[in-house]
Amino acid sequence: MKRKWFTKGLILVVVLFVACPSWAAHPLITDDTGTQGKGKFQLELTGQYDWDKEDSEGVSVKATAAEAAATLSYGILENLDLVLSLPYLWGKEKVDDVTVYDENGIGDAALESKWRIFEKEGFSLALKPGISFPTGDDDKELGTGKIGGQIFLIATEEVGSWAFHGNLGYIRNENDADELKNLWHVSLAAQYEVVKDLNLVANIGMERNADDEADDDPAFVIGGIIYSVNENFDIDCGVKYGLTDSESDISALAGVAFRF
Repeated sequence: MKRKWFTKGLILVVVLFVACPSWAAHPLITDDTGTQGKGKFQLELTGQYDWDKEDSEGVSVKATAAEAAATLSYGILENLDLVLSLPYLWGKEKVDDVTVYDENGIGDAALESKWRIFEKEGFSLALKPGISFPTGDDDKELGTGKIGGQIFLIATEEVGSWAFHGNLGYIRNENDADELKNLWHVSLAAQYEVVKDLNLVANIGMERNADDEADDDPAFVIGGIIYSVNENFDIDCGVKYGLTDSESDISALAGVAFRF
């Protein structure tokens, strides 16, 4: 029984780590169609801390995970960005207060591009293909061990002080951990400028569980704020709640973004 719960919990930790391509304006997971502009850079530094607990048939599984990530975006054209991201990961899991997993290290790097292909009257569409590289140690469950990829269709609608974003994605989850290789992602986000430079954000989404034997798919909801200190510097924070058992119970999110 303990081995069963350890395996289930470990898969949860791995999914938290490897399903992390570079996303939109933090703390949102859903991306927007915005690009940096030709010749411009953005450096985003983000952090996340996850807590999860499950109890069943007298067995208690507690998992914590953390990620610190750096994401550098460069505008090749006005409507085309190149994006490179690299995370550093921590994970710990206890079964009945006995530590069964405790690792940290560099995760899998991702190289992506975002190409805004359509724009008219506040509505825009973009494509975001990407490749993940096995820079994380798969023996420590910090990476997949193989090159993977993904492609996302992104839609943004701007109406006054509101902005709405939607993502549909396919993830090719190449791995050595007997996980599913074909995953999907769907999510929606809303952003509202309360006062100048201060935005409230909300996000909801779901992704196919990489564990074929899981009872549900990870689903989440996020609430947060983004404050633009000036036109080249943003700070943000947020909270993510798990809507299903396979998602972390709660996560704390924070980040900063510099444009130059």
